[in-house]
Amino acid sequence: MARGERRRRGAPTDGTRVAEGAARGGPARRESRGGVARGTVGAAVLVIVVLPLALTLAGSWLLAWHRARRAVTLHSAPPALPPGSSSPAVTPDLFWGTYRPHVYFGMKTRSPQPLLTGLMWAQHGTTPKLRHTCEQGDGVGPYGWEFHDGLSFGRQHIQDGALRLTTEFVKRPGGQHGGDWSWRVTVEPQALGTSALPLVSLFFYVVTDGKDVLVPEVGAKGQLKFISGHSSELGDFRFTLLAPTSPGDTTPKYGSYNVFWSSNPGLPLLTEMVKSRLNSWFQHRPPGASPERYLGLPGSLKWEDRDPSGQGQGQGQFLIQQVTVKVPFSVELVFESGSAQAGGNQARGQLAGSLLTQALESHAEAFRERFEKTFQLQKKGLSPEEQALGQAALSGLLGGIGYFYGQGLVLPDMKVEESEQKQCPPGHSSHGAFFGMKAFHQLVVQRWDPRLTREALGHWLGLLNADGWIGREQVLGDEARVRVPPEFLVQRAAHANPPTLLLPVAHMLEGHDPADLAFLRRAFPPCMPGSPGFIRARQGQCHYRTDGGTLPSGLDDYPRASHPSATERHLDLRCWVALGARVLAQLAEQLGEAEAVAELGPLAASLGAEKILDELHWAPELGVFADFGNHTKAVQLKPRPPHGLVRVVGRPHPRLQYVDALGYVSLFPLLLRLLDPHSSRLGPLLDAPSLEPFGLRSLAASSPFYGQRNSEHDPPYWRGAVWLNVNYLALGALHHYGHLKGPHQARAARLHSELRANVVGNVLRQYQATGFLWEQYSDRDGRGMGCRPFQGWTSLVLLAMAEDY
Repeated sequence: MARGERRRRGAPTDGTRVAEGAARGGPARRESRGGVARGTVGAAVLVIVVLPLALTLAGSWLLAWHRARRAVTLHSAPPALPPGSSSPAVTPDLFWGTYRPHVYFGMKTRSPQPLLTGLMWAQHGTTPKLRHTCEQGDGVGPYGWEFHDGLSFGRQHIQDGALRLTTEFVKRPGGQHGGDWSWRVTVEPQALGTSALPLVSLFFYVVTDGKDVLVPEVGAKGQLKFISGHSSELGDFRFTLLAPTSPGDTTPKYGSYNVFWSSNPGLPLLTEMVKSRLNSWFQHRPPGASPERYLGLPGSLKWEDRDPSGQGQGQGQFLIQQVTVKVPFSVELVFESGSAQAGGNQARGQLAGSLLTQALESHAEAFRERFEKTFQLQKKGLSPEEQALGQAALSGLLGGIGYFYGQGLVLPDMKVEESEQKQCPPGHSSHGAFFGMKAFHQLVVQRWDPRLTREALGHWLGLLNADGWIGREQVLGDEARVRVPPEFLVQRAAHANPPTLLLPVAHMLEGHDPADLAFLRRAFPPCMPGSPGFIRARQGQCHYRTDGGTLPSGLDDYPRASHPSATERHLDLRCWVALGARVLAQLAEQLGEAEAVAELGPLAASLGAEKILDELHWAPELGVFADFGNHTKAVQLKPRPPHGLVRVVGRPHPRLQYVDALGYVSLFPLLLRLLDPHSSRLGPLLDAPSLEPFGLRSLAASSPFYGQRNSEHDPPYWRGAVWLNVNYLALGALHHYGHLKGPHQARAARLHSELRANVVGNVLRQYQATGFLWEQYSDRDGRGMGCRPFQGWTSLVLLAMAEDY
């Protein structure tokens, strides 16, 4: 705000100087006394004019400053989670985890300055490629978690060309610092009977992000005996990289070793630092075999050589051990907590070898049993292939939980000439960064482990600002920022996603779990009445429009009114707000908050009233609910060199009308179950979408916007493709109305059965063909599209199989 502040202070100062100069004379002094008088009067008039202007500018600046301060000030309500909730003292079993979903395999602590571990690998040959972070176009895949319990165990398979890697981890509780854990990484040829076995390097690394101490102990031939360490949160600890063996037994395999030790260059730069240090000086020389050259790390483990420039002090440390072995082989990395080994616990033995194998098998069996008990897919007659899909969907979602700490960038909603980015206070974010998706993720997670959902919701609610706003993208810390396109880094305080976070809250209220209700009692004081969104919706002015776009809706390019206007109304937002008011009213009632019930009850009834919904959004000429606004269909993108594609508006000119864009938005009163089972509007909504072989498409093929670009750089996204989150809402609604007496009960039940078979069948076929769950699916041929693997809301296929809505 400094520049804006100086600018606004400058205006009255200059005005005062002008007035002062005229009062002291200037040209007027060369005139008569009357001339001087005229000059003085002129000065007085100028001062009178300038002072109101100065007050107006100062008032605008103060208002802007107040808005900016509130945008980056956390809500005053007590936190939903107890103090130190991420620490090993409070939640020791969650302290360590695979909280680095952007790398193929890695673990970290839930700390502001975490201890991080990770894996890189390279297959030596003509063009070795160093693998580390998950990239859409790196040629690796399929990959994903076969099992992951979200807590203490996981098994993942990665296909990289001719290689198949299996990464496994298991944690063992004990002590006061999160316990012990062990990894096993197995590398095998993808095809059996391969004659030319490749040479592969695995790079195991440890990174500190603060004042933690790492001390390597060197053995023969450059191999580390172990790495000792100490930190305030972990106490004493030790890493041990065991010698490679043949997969499935203890037969030793010859390995070549390299080490590298430096100051931490910054987490986004780890891969490039390793790449830049690799050279081909090294030879792998197993006894009785021909030597082979490989790319290795030349490094020193002398303390004085760690950072010759002396510039790395305070940055943390980066220590990496490279082991190069002929495929097939397995390598184990063991982490031991000093406090877990103390107090007579040394006798339990190192979690390695046969003890590790036994622990992994025991956890895998426990996972299978718990999975069936939770979702009952086998009992419901689903095939082994469908059960495997469900396990992969759940495991990929749990293995994708991240933990991020840092400051977000916010652009306050300031109605003045200048504004600047502000940094929010440090915050925690669990399970990723996009607000609109989190609720759908938690619908799956909370069936498996309600505590994980309480943790995730608690961290998200901890990001509420003084106005009850949460940024739609949470990009906290450097490691997260490097993975996000620049246009999504800065959050605008005027942009917010729908209150989807209340979906898992509604499920909590249905379950009557005392732990959930205790959490909700702490979590939701700031979410009680008075929200400006509720007020606007009550007045019928309910839209997402910001700066000409509707990205906050979560349905990015879904066709809206062609021309923004003050009278625009978005159907889906009104439905979301109606659902939100209903859930908050139910919450207030269960918590015994009589004052909140008195205010929220009538508000929920008003927002959910079908008569008002009809008045605002029923389009008789279309026979469905619709958006309303200043609109024309005569909008096209046409080439206009040298400008490329340009938006051209023809005739008829835009006018206030309902927007003809049959698709997901049209169905929201059905999707969120706002209609009475006897409603006359329910039948047309059941007739509206055509049941496609792959699920409900986002936009009807008859729409002029179907499959069309929204702009030159904006290919169709929500303009035809099948999305699992909305199909899940549709399945839940059809199941709901199929179990309520009314004229549409039988039809809803039949549509549910058909839609469920189509959606589950297509996701299964694509998973079997590609090994991935996908962001979206083609409505034309069912193929997976967009990002992969996408065990975000596509993991809802598991709940669809379980018929759990």
